[in-house]
Formats: sequence, C-alpha cells, structure tokens
Amino acid sequence: MTEKKEGSKAASVERRQARRAELVRRLTELAPKRRVDAMLEEVDGRALVQSLPAEEVYATILDVGLADSTEIVQLSTADQFRTYVDLAAWQKDRIDPIEVLHWLRAARGDDLDDFLHKAEALDIEVLELLFKKLVVVHDLEEDPDVNPAGVTVETPEGKFLLEFTLDGVDEHALRRLVMDLMSRSPFELSRFLESVRWELSTELEETAFQFRAARLADLGFPPLDEALKIFSWVDPDKHAPPPSQQKALSHGPGHVDSVAAAFAGLDAVERANLESEVRYLVNCALVAEGAEPGDPPALRRASEQARDYLDLGLEHLTGGEPGRAAEIVRERALRFIFQVGFSLTLKLKRQAERLASEGHLKFAETWLLLDDEAQVMQALLRKRPLKALRVPGAEPVTFRSKKELVEAEAQLGRVRAQAGVFQALLGPSPADVVARFGEKLNELGPQRLFLAVVARAELDGVVDVAPADSERLVELCERLFEQDASGPRLRSTAGQRATTVLAQKLSVGLAELRGMVDRVLLGFFQDVGAAWAKAGRVDAAKVTTLPIAGY
Repeated sequence: MTEKKEGSKAASVERRQARRAELVRRLTELAPKRRVDAMLEEVDGRALVQSLPAEEVYATILDVGLADSTEIVQLSTADQFRTYVDLAAWQKDRIDPIEVLHWLRAARGDDLDDFLHKAEALDIEVLELLFKKLVVVHDLEEDPDVNPAGVTVETPEGKFLLEFTLDGVDEHALRRLVMDLMSRSPFELSRFLESVRWELSTELEETAFQFRAARLADLGFPPLDEALKIFSWVDPDKHAPPPSQQKALSHGPGHVDSVAAAFAGLDAVERANLESEVRYLVNCALVAEGAEPGDPPALRRASEQARDYLDLGLEHLTGGEPGRAAEIVRERALRFIFQVGFSLTLKLKRQAERLASEGHLKFAETWLLLDDEAQVMQALLRKRPLKALRVPGAEPVTFRSKKELVEAEAQLGRVRAQAGVFQALLGPSPADVVARFGEKLNELGPQRLFLAVVARAELDGVVDVAPADSERLVELCERLFEQDASGPRLRSTAGQRATTVLAQKLSVGLAELRGMVDRVLLGFFQDVGAAWAKAGRVDAAKVTTLPIAGY
C-alpha cells in the first residue's frame, strides 16, 4: 500500500511538473507584453511567477519595461528580487545605486511586510552603498545646528538628520524607504546609519561584488575559463552522418529551423531540461564575451548567437533532416552541438586566414577587394567569424545554415580572383599608381578605383588606372544608360567593351571579371542614373562612386 501511495504521489508530482513545463513553454512563445498579462491572468499568478527561473522573469521584465512590470516584481520572491538587482544594477564591479532604487520602487506594493522582506534580502552592503551614495547622514550629537537646504528626515531618537541628494520621484522613493525602515525598527535603522557613516565605499562594493559573483555562479553563470570551452574546436567532419544520410542543401529562400524541430519532438519534461541547457549556453556566451549578465542588448545577442550555432550544429549532425533533431539532442550534450556549429564557421575562418597570409590581399591596411568581399574578409576574421550582410553599414551576423557557409566559401573564391585583378592593375609600384588619384587608397577605396578603370576601358578601349575626365561624364552615361517610358536603366551592352579590354590584360576568369564590372556599373547607375535621365547631364561634384579628376 505504501509503495502504491508513493508511486501515486510521484506520478502526481510528475504531472504537475509537466503541466508547469508546458505552461512555461507557452509563455516563452508569447510576445513580452502578452507574456506578462498571461502571468497575471493565471489563477495563481504569484505561484506561477515564483516557479519560474529568476533570469527568465527578469528577461521578460526588461522586454516589457520595468515601469509596466511592477506587478510581476511585486509577485516575485525575495530571492528572485535579489537576482533582478544582481543582474540590473552592476557594471563590471561597480554598482549603480539609482538602478537599485528603481527596482526597490517597483517592488513597493500594498504589502509593506513583503516589500521590506525583499529590501532586506539584498546584501546589507548594497543597502549601505545606496545610502552612502544618495544620502548625507548628519550626526546631530556632533553638529546639532546643521541645517541643510534640501529635503531632510530626522530619526525618532534625534541622533541623525538625513539629507537626500536626489529630487523628484527618486527622492520620494528613497524617503519612503527610510520611513518604512523606521516603522519596522527605529533602533535597527539607527545602527544601520551608524555603519553607513563609517564603512568605506570601496570595501562595501568589493564585498557586495563577491557575494553577487557567487550567486551568479549558482545561477549558471560560469567562470571565464569554463565559459570559453563552448567555443572549443570540434572537428565537424568526424561527426557528420554518412553521405547516404545527408540531404542535399536547399537553395530556396526558406530556412529550416532545426532547433524548433528538436523542441517539437520532445515531451514537456525534456523540453524543460533542454531549455535549462540553452540558458546555460547563453550564460556561457555572455561570460565569454565579457558582457554583463543583466545587459539586455548583450543578452539578446548571446541568445541569438546560441540559437544560430545550435541550428547550424543540428543541421550538420542530422544531415539536414530536421526530423532527426530531437534524436540528436537526446544523444548529444547541447554544448557539443553548439561547438560543432561554431567549428563549422571556424573552418571558414581558417580559409580566410590562409588567404590573408598570402600577402597580396592588402595595400597598406586596405583590402584590395570590392566592398562586399572586403566586408566578407573582415567579418570572417573576427574572433568569432561572422556572415557579412550586403547592406551598407549593417553589422555582420552569426551564420545560421550550411547554405550560408557554402555561399561564404564561394565569396572567398572571388576574394582570390579580385586580389589578382588589383595586383595586376597596381603593378610593381602601387603607391605611384594610387598617387594619380590624389587620395590615399583607404580614402579612395578599391571599388571606386576599379570603376575608374572600367570607365576608361569602356570609353577608350584601354586599360588606364587614372581618374575619369569630367568632360566625358555625359558620354560615359550615354554609353551605359538608356531610358524608356518606365525610366532609366543600364543598357544590356553596358560593360561588355570594358570586360573584353580588361580580360586581354588580366589573368582572371571572364565570368568573375564580368561580375566585377557589372557590380561597379550598377553602383554608378544608382549614383547618377536618375540625375542623368532628368537633366541629360551629371554634376561631377555630386558623383560619389567614380573618382573624377579635379573633384
């Protein structure tokens, strides 16, 4: 009978855990504001909030905004609240007392005992720092005539006069905190203020930081040496499925989400465990990058990075079959899958490093490449190799699929070809050739230099590395552009002559050369085509893509 009761009790606990895990999963799928509403609408919202990991609740609060999440803060446990402050109020080893005050203000609801329980859960050193930095404590026994101009509060026994250095809502919140502490125990407040007067800020902050670091470690934020292990090399080729189990790469526009497929194939308890592993990976990424655990942009970047590397690793290990993703996450640790995904990008970085080491890809510190390929090299040679986006000024992103890796590898092939083109154009004395333009190469840009070469070849049928002639801009536009009822456009023959002329001198594939010519001419058309079509001429001073003599 006892065994039957224990089995029934265990089954009941497991059902509750499964229900809670399913509820948490549904919450994570909601938009942040809707997630907060769902927490508050739950029959026992307090129990739901208090059952969630503090860092998950914190992330939701940040997504929505602290001002709109005060009810969630008030429903949280004292330990959860302390975690919120640990994550939000520190920058490296320095605490922001105003941020601590903002969270205390959010925690102040109708239940005074609950609020004070949260406030007292903070390290005493944090509260002392709050007062030390935001309040001037005057000892009336030493100076009974002190009369500050600002807002003040005198302690009941007449020993201290507190002068607040804030104003507005912050001053009101801090004064209310003093009154709350005073109502709880005037004697304890007096002892606390005595400590505030004599403790050293540096020692308080150091002690508070050590306590906070220990708690973060308990939350799953590992030491740096442990965190860096997620970026360790794992040979992806040794862990690829046999060719017979590998699906051909899709060249369509869609992206197969292997991480979502893995979660979909697990039961509620397995999903909860996997979510814990994902959180640990994100924490490792934050620590490895030297970011603050409570920094919202850094948290988003780390979360996206972890998901992308997991997606890439799962695609590789499953052979591109998302239906096998759940099987893989059951067999393999999530950290290993992450390492496989990262190592695939590391292989590409090593190819880029070998290219860069050949010594002919740069003149001074400028890549001898068109803009897109230069961005590809810069992105791949970062500490964590990234994918360059073909959007001016856009930050590179993490690779998400093997298709993107294949595309980047093809771009490296173009890098080698383009470097050969520029090497031939600049010859043995590149400094003398660049000097013809009156600018340093890093100011001129290889792409503009190449367009000048293309313009000369298109107009005169010669290879001449020199600025364009302003007097011949209209002639150049007429050779390259045409217009009809739909507006201006590049001629179908634009660049053919230049490609033929350049191919006779440069030992590069015709297709690659044609691609380079087409790209710089498209940029030139986007720069001046509309102006040429409207006025039949071009103002040389407004041309940005083509270097012109005298401008």
